[in-house]
Amino acid sequence: MSTQAAMADAATTRPAMPPRPPSRFLALAEPGRALSELATFYALRPLLTTLKKGDGHGVLVLPGFMAGDSSTRPLRSLLSDLGYDAVGWNLGRNVRVDNARVAAMMDCIDELYERTGRKISIVGWSLGGVFARELAKQAPEKVRQVISLGSPISDDRNHTNAARLFEWLNGREPEPMKDGRFQSLAEAPPVPTTSILTKTDGVVHWRGSIQEAGPETENIEVIASHCGLGVNPAAVFAIADRLAQEEGKWAKFAPEGLASLMFPSCSLH
Repeated sequence: MSTQAAMADAATTRPAMPPRPPSRFLALAEPGRALSELATFYALRPLLTTLKKGDGHGVLVLPGFMAGDSSTRPLRSLLSDLGYDAVGWNLGRNVRVDNARVAAMMDCIDELYERTGRKISIVGWSLGGVFARELAKQAPEKVRQVISLGSPISDDRNHTNAARLFEWLNGREPEPMKDGRFQSLAEAPPVPTTSILTKTDGVVHWRGSIQEAGPETENIEVIASHCGLGVNPAAVFAIADRLAQEEGKWAKFAPEGLASLMFPSCSLH
């Protein structure tokens, strides 16, 4: 048996690790690391405008749990400079998960799709990424691709430190789940889907952000905090690269040259 085959066999027989949230150390380090990433983003802002340019299609950016459009403003500003019609959701803070909120997000998709006259991309941070995936399942004919950032896309909430707060605010089964939706979070939508994650995430354990391999799914690892993913230079590079692809010609992420140094090469399994 070859070494590669033996490793694959060992991977299939090794018991799966039980879901768990990130360590307390990583959680406590989040604020300082995120501020550092934000400072780095603004220091590199002139350079970031030289990333791959867009074709003008609409990009809806959804904020994370307990956050609002102000958290995504730096990213949306850069995407606008790169040539996209980048918009926030304009729905306040991302707190409640109910049918009214889902309907309002679908209205955001419909409005941007109709205004631009073509499919849109959705970028979702943390819980916003869960929404992005589920919304794309409802309207795949209007969505070009989905990019999630540190999103808890596992069906087990034990991967995140925010599970108790989320359930206190929304219950164990939010309204959409009671109606039969949001039941298979691990299942990717029927559009090209990218999960950007970090093994040093202090809110969502990186294993909870891994999606199964497929012809139109991928996982991209960066070195970042959870709260800094939306401004982390490596994550922003990957987002710009993904969005710049021509519609209908999606290909998996393959950084070249010096850019490849920003992305860890270790296996995401």
